[in-house]
Amino acid sequence: MAETIRLTTPLTEEVSRKLKVGDSVLITGKIYSARDAAHKVMTEALARGEKLPIDWHDKIVYYLGPTPAKPGDPIGSAGPTTSGRMDAYTPTMLAQGIKGMIGKGSRSQAVVDAMKKHGVTYFAAVGGAAALIAKSIKKYEVIAYEDLGPEALAELTVEDFPCIVVGDTEGNNFYELGQKPYREI
Repeated sequence: MAETIRLTTPLTEEVSRKLKVGDSVLITGKIYSARDAAHKVMTEALARGEKLPIDWHDKIVYYLGPTPAKPGDPIGSAGPTTSGRMDAYTPTMLAQGIKGMIGKGSRSQAVVDAMKKHGVTYFAAVGGAAALIAKSIKKYEVIAYEDLGPEALAELTVEDFPCIVVGDTEGNNFYELGQKPYREI
């Protein structure tokens, strides 16, 4: 079994380019949540020449729409959203310096091409494990677009956040590679 890679944010392009599909990763540090509504607002702001609420350089975005937190917890269930919902906005956002994305599901060819160009890794968080994932989130703070509710832009402090590399900077796709041996039977 492959060794688990421990990453501490920020995620630089140099580190991102070393990650390969199938790598098991534990992330510690700051990551940022934003879903399709926040991505739409940000890409529209960029189109108008406006500055974004955060500098995305060397950051990781988690496609997350959390449930309300129970008393004493920083966040409720925190499972991944289907990443394809962000695909229309992703090439523009990757050009802002994002080096990692966390979600679930396959990505469009335009996103894969942008990942290769900008040195970005795509991680999958396990769908259905939202309560377990939430245990790795130590702090959740909305930093912009509060009116979007669970789709707001938020900063998360995470410790040993579990994920798997499913798309690397060379364009490899774990979803395809993992299924290939079974298709050849």
